This record gives sequence, structure tokens and C-alpha cells, in this order.
Amino acid sequence: MGATIVDLFRKNVEESPDRVWLRNCSSVTEGCWSWRQASEEINSVSAWVERQVGSEGAAIGLLASNCAHWAMADLAIISSGNVTVPLFTSSPKETVEYVIEFSGVKVLFVGRADNWADVSQVIDESVIVVTLPGVDITADLDASIAHIKWEEIVRAMSGARPKHSGEASDVVSIVFTSGTTGLPKGVVQSHESMILPMLRHSEVYASRPNPRFLSYLPLAHIAERQLVLVQSLVQCAEISFNESLIHLKRDMSTCRPNFFFGAPRVWEQLREGILALFGSQELLNLALERDGEGLKTVIKASLGLQDADLLAVGSAPAPRELIQWFDVLGMQVLEGYGQTEAMSIAANTANESRAGSIGKPYPGVELLVSDSGELLCKAEGVAVGYYKSFEDTAKTFVNGWVHTGDTARIDEDGFVYLVGRVKDYFKTIQGKFVSPYPIESAFQGSDLVDQVCLLGRGYSKTIIVCVLSEKSKGMSRDIIESELRSVIEKINLDLERHARVGAALIDGEKWTINNTVLTPTLKIRREKIEELYGDRAEKLSRESAERKATLIEWC
Repeated sequence: MGATIVDLFRKNVEESPDRVWLRNCSSVTEGCWSWRQASEEINSVSAWVERQVGSEGAAIGLLASNCAHWAMADLAIISSGNVTVPLFTSSPKETVEYVIEFSGVKVLFVGRADNWADVSQVIDESVIVVTLPGVDITADLDASIAHIKWEEIVRAMSGARPKHSGEASDVVSIVFTSGTTGLPKGVVQSHESMILPMLRHSEVYASRPNPRFLSYLPLAHIAERQLVLVQSLVQCAEISFNESLIHLKRDMSTCRPNFFFGAPRVWEQLREGILALFGSQELLNLALERDGEGLKTVIKASLGLQDADLLAVGSAPAPRELIQWFDVLGMQVLEGYGQTEAMSIAANTANESRAGSIGKPYPGVELLVSDSGELLCKAEGVAVGYYKSFEDTAKTFVNGWVHTGDTARIDEDGFVYLVGRVKDYFKTIQGKFVSPYPIESAFQGSDLVDQVCLLGRGYSKTIIVCVLSEKSKGMSRDIIESELRSVIEKINLDLERHARVGAALIDGEKWTINNTVLTPTLKIRREKIEELYGDRAEKLSRESAERKATLIEWC
């Protein structure tokens, strides 16, 4: 029988009781917890949860920004034999209400959450609310909400332990996808589907003993939860929790993580920060010519990455030029691939890496491309299925193969390249399919633009919607339009006629989580782009076709 998450945790408590496991960077809820100290709180709360709802897999919600008590609450829920339902602190109340009702949440742990004022309006009175330390959930509300404090539970249940004893195949969590194409789906995770991918990861990337991790991406997302929290159990690692993205640079410098993972957008923001220090790419190049090795060391240290053994990018396809840019600075950023349904599927390594590829399969993972171009994978430790959705489960998990929804190609050396998402493909007015990703990736190679999304469903021409880069903002409109036309015309040379871009629609506002264009994991919501710009883009498409010209329009 395989190990459970609880087994791994208790092993670390027994072998390294006084070693620090969790550390808050926040000045509001600062502090650190050894494995033994965390165990005392986890056992008390777990025994309380067991007393409240039993140990038969009840859904327990967790709405909080990353912090030490997020990890402790997760372990307490799992130790009691129940199921953690993580909730994004940036989700609109309608999404949170749907997840809570759909999964049947009985207890809700609440920490610091930007959306709490809205979410509090949709919490049913039957749900038991528990507040994490340092949180006053009624401070900014007109009405009080019945709740119990974590500290009160720990005091009342001091010395208690849960009675539940689980098995590796038991369900431990329902992880809802970030919903780029509609309502989120609940992916059912077991101990095995949380642990086995991280054992694969640890096998491929050898780590120093007791490494340091920094947690800053939402723990409600499977990648952060596995790569940081579960991996900390596998490797007896220390986790520092970032206070907020505003303080990311500060907390990176304090933590000096041995492993750092980020979505492409995070690495783009780090690049922007480096360029801002020098003023331009040209000035950075000159500085590298004068003292390349010395400057690389300084830049790495300025990011807090001087002790990093592994720098990784994932969650969305990374532009080839972004990876190459960091490589010039002596930072090998390795792209990997996984999804909520199947983590640790493919990755580049220090010895085998190709920019633009997601690498080769992990040991024990089989990959193939179907006749329709979809990437299929077979591995141990994939998700159990979709919660309350036999139809979706049957479509995705077929005869041991997970249908990833990504289209891909595999070269003669075994490197895998993503081509796009099956659901993102659209037909133009000519009735021919277009894959947005390669075209968007080509645009991201230009330093004129920062964010891009291709539209064209039923259009005469495809239209690129874009947000300009910081560099572009210092240029005149005439120059921007002229250079952007040149970029479009160059990209069109390599495209089939039906896929060619007819115009660019320039948005003056960055796409963020707050304006709901990005998901909590920094992926673009295509349906939101179509909602905001679809009418104007379709009109531009017709005009471009009629005038046989490349058009530029400003929002």
C-alpha cells in the first residue's frame, strides 16, 4: 500500500520535529512553525473537524491567501478523512457560490481573502465558518457572521488526535479548474494523485537536503499546491509564504528559494523589472558586454535567486524568446507540463532542454499524439475524475489514457511541442480551423506588445487584440502603428491565407485578475476577450478584407 499525505507529514514530524516547516513573511501574521508545532495545531483542528462532520469525505472549503495556516488547514482536513475544496481569493462571488453549493461544503475555513466581502453574502447559514489566525471577517461587513476562531479550536482540543486512518486511494481534495472556458470543473484528487507526480518530479530534479521553497502563486491551484506544499512533505522542505505580490521581490530576497516556479506572466514581470533597472535592452546589453559574469551574479542575487537549484516555468505555454532572454543572463528556466488532471507529465532538464518545447516525458509517463492531434498521456497518479460529472470523466479518462485537451507534436528526438488547445481552435468564415497559440506566440516575440489574444471565429480575417509593452508607451502612435504593421506583415508571410491577421486592436488597460480578463493562475479568459472586443474585432475584420489593408485601431 502506498503512502498517504498524512504518512509523509508524520514521518517528517518524527524525524525532524524541531526543523522549521512553515514561515510567514507577513508582518500581520508573522511567525514560523516547526514540524512538531504545526502537528499540534493540525491534530487539534483535525479532531474537531472529525467531531463536527465525521470522517466520511465531507467537503470542507478553504478560502484564504497563502499562509502557514492554509497548509495546516489543508492537512487538518485531510487527516480527518475529509476533502479539501480550495477556493480562489480572486474569484467572483457567483463562482464561489457555485463551487460551495455544487460540492456541498459543510465547513469553511476563511483567511485573508480579497473577495470575502462579496463571498460573505452567499454563505449559507448551515455552513460552519472557521477563521484562521489574524483575520477579522466582520471588520468590513455591515452584519456579523457566526464563526469560530482557529485559536479557540486549538485550545479546546489541545492534545486530541483524529481517529481516522486513510489509504492511498482515498479522495483528499476537489480542485476546481480556473474556468477559462465557462464554469469550473471539480477535479477529484486522491493521496496518490497528489504524491506520485511529486515523486516523479523529485526523481528528475535532484534536490539538496531540506530545500527552501517560496509560496506565492495561489495554493488553490494544483501546480502551487503540489510543487510547493506536497513537495515539502516529500523532501522535508521549508516553505516561506509571500505576503502579497507587491512584496514578492522582498520575500524572494529573504527566502532565497532553492526552487522557484512561475507562470510565463511572472517571468515576464521579472524581465520588466530587470529592464527597468537598466532603462532599456540596449543598455543592459552594453552592461553585459563590459562585465557579463559579474552582472549575471548581481542580477540573480537582486531577484533572490542566487541559491536556486531549479528555475521552472509552466501553467501556460512560455514564449521561446522569454526563455532565451533569461538564458543570456545565466538563468536556465526550464519549461514543464502538467494539468489539474495529470501533473508532472513532461519537462525539460538541465541536460536535455529545448526552448519552445515542454521537454520529454517524465519516467513512467507515456505520451502520444492522437490522429486528431491531441496529446494523450498515461501515468500513475492521475486524477480520479470529475466530481458529479460521469460524462466529462468518460470523455477525458479513456482506457487508461488522459485526453489533455492540448494539441501537440513530438519531434524525432522525443521533445514535445504544444500547438494549442483543442477548445481554442476556431473556424474563420472560410470554414478552416485556426490554432491561436502559434500566432500569439509569434506576436509575443515582439517587444512592442505585452499581452495578446487572437480572435477570428467566423471572421473574414483574424484579429490580434493586444496590450502594449512598457517600451511602446514611450513611442508615438505613428511609430507604434508602423512597427506593428510590419510585425503583422512579417508573421502573415508564414501563415496560410485563412489564418492571416488583418488588424490589431490595441487595449490601453493591462489585463489583470482584478478586471477579470486573467484567471487566478494568470491565463487569459478568451471568452472575456470576445465579450469585450468581439464586436469591434469583427467589424475590423470586414474592413480589412474589403480594403485589403492591415488596420490598427486603438481602444
